[in-house]
Amino acid sequence: MTELLSPAGNMEKLHAALRYGADAVYLAGHAFGMRSAADNFSDGELAAAAQYVHERGKKLYITVNTLPRGHEYTRLREYLQLLGAIRADAVIVSDLGVLSTVRELLPDMPIHVSTQASIISPAAARAYAALGAERLVLARELGLEEVKAIRAALDPSVSLEAFVHGSMCVSYSGRCMLSNHFTGRDANHGACTQPCRWNYTIVEEKRPDEHIPVIENENGTFLLSSRDLCTLRHIPALIEAGVESFKIEGRMKSAYYTAVITNAYRMVIDAYQKDPERYVFDERWYREVESVSHRTYATGYWFDDPRENPQLCADNGYIREKAYLATVVARGEAPDGIAVETADGVLCRMKQRNKAVKGNAVELLVPGRVGIPFVLDELYDAEGTPIEAAPHPLMEFYARLPAAADEGDILRAGEDEKEGETV
Repeated sequence: MTELLSPAGNMEKLHAALRYGADAVYLAGHAFGMRSAADNFSDGELAAAAQYVHERGKKLYITVNTLPRGHEYTRLREYLQLLGAIRADAVIVSDLGVLSTVRELLPDMPIHVSTQASIISPAAARAYAALGAERLVLARELGLEEVKAIRAALDPSVSLEAFVHGSMCVSYSGRCMLSNHFTGRDANHGACTQPCRWNYTIVEEKRPDEHIPVIENENGTFLLSSRDLCTLRHIPALIEAGVESFKIEGRMKSAYYTAVITNAYRMVIDAYQKDPERYVFDERWYREVESVSHRTYATGYWFDDPRENPQLCADNGYIREKAYLATVVARGEAPDGIAVETADGVLCRMKQRNKAVKGNAVELLVPGRVGIPFVLDELYDAEGTPIEAAPHPLMEFYARLPAAADEGDILRAGEDEKEGETV
């Protein structure tokens, strides 16, 4: 069966990923991961995360995919011993020195080779498999037919993982020195400042105040900024190509993003695998992935040659997500004098993330379903007093939700409401 692998930038995102259908999560400690700007996990949090994941029968993969220099190996060895102690299900590596150190210290630890290793050929895939890799995370620059060729060239015991959704890097599989050049922050040590998203112009030496766009575009020049990857419509083709693990990018995105994207891909994968012959794509699934903050979507290089179609953004703007209003803290809980369940639904205790207003069109997001629309007709403060809105960040309040609501579900703005930012 196809594995759905979701990002977990912190414990809240880990909970969201698992609740909304991830089979496994990938995350990092405070060192040796390629997303150092994410919250990431302390040593104690790594142990707690492993326990939480394993209690639910899921898997935990730890990224150790930076390119460490020689003086970092003492610390690396200590860190790897920790990952062995917490029983991580695999480590994700990109450097041959790291790979060999894992083999030395943790001979039973499964090794996944990161996309940072730029695996683009059957020969490269076989070479990493010969070194003991159990899974290969393919370079994002590969097309569908190239993936099929790699799958055909490998022993079935070696699995393939590929990115199916999220931000793309304009540099080859993320190996980039732009950030280091401009800001001194090394992308290959997880500290990328994303200069590929910046707006560039040409300045002539004797006219320093005149900034000339490099290409003709009224919004500026974004010759390095890639569109976001979205393969939601193409899941059957990717499964049939031999990809065993579908990876969602986004450890620095919100818990709402993690929940929505994981939920959408879970619905598509399950629908196809339940009945491939009668599978039909439901456009409501695509509306789900459009409800989160993202750049213009494209299918990456699965169906396009990167030399012919680099799929760059026409501007640097994000398409904004629906406002994430609140999370269900407890289902079926009510202050004295208020009915828990009525014909209109069940009362739930909520934690606010953005202003929720009585009478507004909203949606409840529960696992395995698209958003359930309804009107927010009942709101109470923590003492049970009726209120017109829940305006204060992270305040607790009560709201009547559809009967399907449960702890961990998400309340968001409906189709008729304005977009907003999460807190």
